[in-house]
Amino acid sequence: VQLQASGGGLVQAGASLRLSCAASGRTSSNNGMGWFRQAPGKEREFVSAISWRGVNTDYADSVKGRFTISRDNAKNTLYLQMNSLKPEDTAVYICAVCLSSTCSRTRNTYRYWGQGTQVTVSS
Repeated sequence: VQLQASGGGLVQAGASLRLSCAASGRTSSNNGMGWFRQAPGKEREFVSAISWRGVNTDYADSVKGRFTISRDNAKNTLYLQMNSLKPEDTAVYICAVCLSSTCSRTRNTYRYWGQGTQVTVSS
């Protein structure tokens, strides 16, 4: 499975961005997917996850109420709508496929990782 993230960019605080993650190869809509982010000098951290049917979602406290995760299984694509962006949201955003239908927040439960897309929020 290959994952290609896109949609990042440089925006001002308060702006919105929509990230996409296109999956190709031996894809399966039976797996949950998630977004992580990694800022320079920091550990990769969980942002959000969605179950394979899109019914169950999970968000880190730092993004809850501002970010919305969704997926379109017909298009093999994962999305992350990011509103009210803050400078502390600046990071490389990385999409991933987890091992089960519902994902946890733990990195080692994810099997496939994309290369990431840079999001920079200026104050």
